Amino acid sequence: MQLSGIPHLKRKVIILDYNTLKRNALTSFFSRTNEMQRKAVFQVKGAVLIIAGAGSGKTTVLCNRIANMMRFGNAYLDNEVRDITPEEEQFLEAFPSMEKTPENAGRLAQIVAVDPVEPWNILAITFTNKAAGELKQRLIDMIGEGAEKINASTFHSACVKILRREIENLGYQRSFTIYDEDDSKRVIKDVMKRLDMDEKVFNPKIFKNMISRCKDKMISPEEYAPMAQASGELLEKRCAEVYTQYQAALRAASAVDFDDIIYLTVKLFEDFPDVLSHYRHLYKYIMVDEYQDTNVAQYRLISLLAGDNGNLCVVGDDDQSIYRFRGATIENILNFEKQYPGSVVIRLEQNYRSTENILNAANAVIKNNTQRKEKALWSDLGAGEKIKCCNFDSEIAEARFVADTILDGVKNGKHYTDYALLYRSNSQSRSFENTLARSGVPYTIVGGLRFYDRKEIKDIMSYLAVLNNPYDTVRFRRIINEPKRGIGDATVEEIIRIADGLHMSPIEVCREASQFETLSRKSAALKAAANLFDELDELADTLRLDELIDAVAEKSGYIKAMQALGEEGAGRIENITELKSNAMTLLEENPETTLPDFLEQVALVSDLDSYDDNLDRVSLMTMHSAKGLEFDTVFMVGAEDNIFPSYRSMNDPSEMEEERRLAYVAITRAKRMLYITHTSYRVLYGQTMRNKLSTFVREIPENLIEKTGERVPRPASEWKKPVKPNYLAQEAAMATARPTPVVSGIVFAAGDRVKHNVFGQGTVAEAKRMGNDTMLTINFDNGQTKKVMANFARIEKA
Repeated sequence: MQLSGIPHLKRKVIILDYNTLKRNALTSFFSRTNEMQRKAVFQVKGAVLIIAGAGSGKTTVLCNRIANMMRFGNAYLDNEVRDITPEEEQFLEAFPSMEKTPENAGRLAQIVAVDPVEPWNILAITFTNKAAGELKQRLIDMIGEGAEKINASTFHSACVKILRREIENLGYQRSFTIYDEDDSKRVIKDVMKRLDMDEKVFNPKIFKNMISRCKDKMISPEEYAPMAQASGELLEKRCAEVYTQYQAALRAASAVDFDDIIYLTVKLFEDFPDVLSHYRHLYKYIMVDEYQDTNVAQYRLISLLAGDNGNLCVVGDDDQSIYRFRGATIENILNFEKQYPGSVVIRLEQNYRSTENILNAANAVIKNNTQRKEKALWSDLGAGEKIKCCNFDSEIAEARFVADTILDGVKNGKHYTDYALLYRSNSQSRSFENTLARSGVPYTIVGGLRFYDRKEIKDIMSYLAVLNNPYDTVRFRRIINEPKRGIGDATVEEIIRIADGLHMSPIEVCREASQFETLSRKSAALKAAANLFDELDELADTLRLDELIDAVAEKSGYIKAMQALGEEGAGRIENITELKSNAMTLLEENPETTLPDFLEQVALVSDLDSYDDNLDRVSLMTMHSAKGLEFDTVFMVGAEDNIFPSYRSMNDPSEMEEERRLAYVAITRAKRMLYITHTSYRVLYGQTMRNKLSTFVREIPENLIEKTGERVPRPASEWKKPVKPNYLAQEAAMATARPTPVVSGIVFAAGDRVKHNVFGQGTVAEAKRMGNDTMLTINFDNGQTKKVMANFARIEKA
């Protein structure tokens, strides 16, 4: 179809014909998407913000967008006219009615593709490893060859991949170890011991959280020290000392903690422009899912990679931003258009999951927030059942109702896996667990003790970690005397001291123990331990991963020690066998998997990665853990003020908005049926609580709700004063009588020594004025850290 010599009017007709034929063909290829989804699919270049409401099919959009990028590139929006043959013109005309086979798709791409994207030039960031795996599999099913080369992973997995190649620029070894939460706390405790800090005065967990927040905000130890000094807060000053030495200890062990993974990658890009340039050239197209949950470090990482003119597509929903407590900042998604002027914004508002009543309830709740982009979910699934709001006398009756409802549903053809119980905090699960167990209802707790957190698994993984990185002192400490080898704590500390001083690995010190006077008495046991690791190190070069796990478990004496424990040990051996099975599965997926690969994958597993929707069990989880999941029937339990929303949020507008977003997430997990339950009286933390119906439930229009249960809630005017906050209930349970607030007039500050009639003396870590009272965070001398209201708990200065 030559254009030369054609009059101007006729040329316009031909241009219209080609582009119309092309776009009709592409629209038909992606016909399973709706109009707004297709708009997102075809918007390939530049900055794109996709506001994806709950259940709006964002995974479908992500998959189809990547498929379009790889097959057709920017063909849909491109206005160039090509010379095509009559046969090609006929193909385009006929394509909408053709079967969408790989052959036909390939032929279409040959005719219309404009700058198709190579798979290795795409970086797709997802929220969980499971989501990344599912995205890749769907792309393989859609596209076939080449899809496996796409970089689809979590932030942490993507950054680890970069660090494995580049971290030597920062002075770390490529074989660095990734420390989990327990490992990190152990290092902090060691640092505190060296600094002569009493754990009864300063809680290691608080220091760990403070350091995590620093890394989330890209604040280095050097930057934090003057900030802490200027604050005048004792806790901040001591944390600065711990932070500095903690990072030094990690570097000495060639280890990084979970927060370091992104923090160090950003530092790498900022300090080494040539490295950043390489990855910008590699990742020419970046897509980020769950953008509303990104923190400062993640924001900086993506901004650096994308540059000012990059092809960046972020997907998220500001109404589902619920991880502020982990450092997430909703401003990242709210300010995207300011950061990237001229960016394209696409709203996905059609929900494919829930009925109209459920969506209308969610919309009614979330519209009360001010920090949000305007949107309204809608559905064509029909009105559906009204929301059941059920009131009971007690949490026992509440749990019994849930169990009975599930059993009735299963009798009528439903499956246990259709049901989920969502609660605000894990402490609420006890009564439900007890009742479900007694009723014979199988259940699983999502976000409970992970497989990889079990002692025997952590022990075997620690052996493997030391084989990979002999400078890993934390893992060395864990297993040098596991099983028992007669090597005591004092000996282990001496080994570490010598290793640090001579820049040797702990294994090398054990091997040469007879050369050190302080270790000579234990030299035989230490030499035997070193020989064990030398033998395992040789085997690691020749054995498959699953065989290496066998060798570690057997040659270390671990299996023999477990066998001596009888039935308990048998269960632990089964778990070690399951670990071996996991390694075998990994090898089947990728025969080239190495020991560092295995350690890395285990370190990056999240709670949601272990969720298995193929098990026919009721799911119990916090509302936070429910993010990204969906169920036919959802029980939103404990819907009472001071529980949900939490007491702490009631007088803080920003916290209240976060809680409301959490309610929105919980409501939109339900597909067909939503039960909201509350009680007149509830025993929690050993205290009888009496709260009024949740603010969020009262924000739902009455025409969407059907009230049922043992009792009809009393009018709000009849409710007495709210009970004390959740975090005070534990203290109240231990007191002989419920105290009455007394205004003492005492002014408290961080560092003050105080006393409590139950917990004894302690040191104030933080004092926050709240109305006529002061919320104190106290590190008690008995090792406990409590948050109390000074007047209510009758705190006095010691």
